[in-house]
Amino acid sequence: MVVFESGPSWQTIVTELPFMWLVFCMIEWFATKRKLFIYVFVNLLMTLLFFAVIMYYKYYGVIVTYHALEQVNQVTAVSNSVISLLDPQYLLIFTDVLVLGFVNFRRQAAQMWKNSTAVRSSRTVYMVLFAISLALCLFNVMPHRASMNEIKKAEEMGILNYQAYTLFNNQELKPIEKDEINQETIDRLKGVGAENGVKLYEGSAKGRNVIVIQLESFQNFLVGLTLDREEVTPVLNRLVKENLYFSRFYQQVGQGNTSDAEYVVNTSTYIPPSGAATMKYVDKQLPSLPKLLKNQGYDTATFHTNVVDFWNRGELYKALGFDRYYDKEFFGTDDTVFFGSSDEVLYEKTAAELVRMSSTGKPFYAHVISMTAHHPFTTPEEKDRIQLPERYEGTFVGDYILAQSYADYALGLFIDDLKSSGLWDDSLIVVYGDHLGLPMHSLDEGDIALMEEIYGHAYSYTEMINIPLVISIPGVTKPGKFDNTGGQVDILPTIANLVGVSLSDQIHFGQDILNNRNNLLPERYYLPSGSVLNESALFIPGNGYEDGSILPLAKKFAKKSDSKLSEKEYSTALKLLHMSDSYVIQLPNLEESETESKQEE
Repeated sequence: MVVFESGPSWQTIVTELPFMWLVFCMIEWFATKRKLFIYVFVNLLMTLLFFAVIMYYKYYGVIVTYHALEQVNQVTAVSNSVISLLDPQYLLIFTDVLVLGFVNFRRQAAQMWKNSTAVRSSRTVYMVLFAISLALCLFNVMPHRASMNEIKKAEEMGILNYQAYTLFNNQELKPIEKDEINQETIDRLKGVGAENGVKLYEGSAKGRNVIVIQLESFQNFLVGLTLDREEVTPVLNRLVKENLYFSRFYQQVGQGNTSDAEYVVNTSTYIPPSGAATMKYVDKQLPSLPKLLKNQGYDTATFHTNVVDFWNRGELYKALGFDRYYDKEFFGTDDTVFFGSSDEVLYEKTAAELVRMSSTGKPFYAHVISMTAHHPFTTPEEKDRIQLPERYEGTFVGDYILAQSYADYALGLFIDDLKSSGLWDDSLIVVYGDHLGLPMHSLDEGDIALMEEIYGHAYSYTEMINIPLVISIPGVTKPGKFDNTGGQVDILPTIANLVGVSLSDQIHFGQDILNNRNNLLPERYYLPSGSVLNESALFIPGNGYEDGSILPLAKKFAKKSDSKLSEKEYSTALKLLHMSDSYVIQLPNLEESETESKQEE
């Protein structure tokens, strides 16, 4: 019931048992000593795999595979988040392991087991059972290989078969040739029109500092939210009312979450098919926003209170071309919450450093990563800025709202510092959420009811991945709400338009959302592969397009007939993902660039 909507059924038994028989046949064939111990050990491995599938799905909403092993070194750092997802009933999955382990360590019982298994059955019996099991496994796997939706694929193949399939079927699509990847083709696929006439806000922030603020786990429903007539995020609400606000803006992160948001925003390319971008793509010479602005004379830096090694950020920042990064070594351990100093410390020390950078006379690009409002959102009581209604107290949703009310308060302090130093009026400020904070799969019945109360309807995938985007050019921008669809991949080209920098020589998969009303946003992670957004709907595939689901993005598209995403758009989204993957993996290696630099010296 946790992963598959249909819950336990005869299908579950039919799909999972044959793989187990395969393994048990091999134990009977090859194990001559300590057979009981081997049975217990193998059973433990399978149980741990099922447990990992449950826990991973609870947060990411996808089926874990061996690719997630790259995340193992991150687990200890987010142990609080992992524990918060654990429902005690999930531990019942280990009951059989405990029973077998108990038998194994009781001499008399273990001896009885050994005596009963000492008599070897005919090898012919095992061969027949092995052949039947293998045939059943193949019968479960082969017809479902083409399915796009990994959850459906795992359900129809069986969890164990699916894991084996992903392990041995490591075939990747043949990369698109480099000379076939160009901006004209990308724009044509996305439906981006040729530039005609004057572009909205073109060059309006030319020469200004660029300050991009990434808010941890910040979802769009927080904008304007009041509980018992108390504003949850008054600072962001004021920013929204006074500046350019994109209400239908969406995350495009993957396994790396926050670090993936940093990658997508700074490169305008999509995350890899599996794994985090910081693990897969940081050995490449990535065209990026820092490099683009450095060519315009900008000083570039990124600020994050955690250690730079977390999610391999040190390599990411090198690949992106930041002049400097500021991490835990700079911010210290004062007022530590979760991984590092609080947002108050982050913003206070960052503001002071930005003043120093500005004193050089050069404009700067600063990417500021907030972190205090991190899953599981158990911030200290002294950080609380609002009083929760009683029904929200002690709930996951309530903890999330408290954490974000603090994040909003700290953001307000940063804005005050920027204004008092004069930097606010000299800058382009971009504020957005990095990724969701309330995965649908992590909510219990009480939390689901609270989210329905907040939205006035059932909480769905379209709301789950919806994050805010606010753009401010003090003295230039006027209040305005945009309801066209946008995603994190669009931030780079939008900033380029505002600072008046041409992207004619830089491949990008996003678009300037101030001047382009039609969009197509492929999604990976948190949703099945092949999921895509257009201006009216979120499409989630089934085994393919035909049995996929359409979810409206807004009330004005409430009728299914009003919310459409064609098969052509679906195919185009898959092609865009493949083109992005092909483009990045064929970029020159970073080592080549470093070697060339040394030779020039």
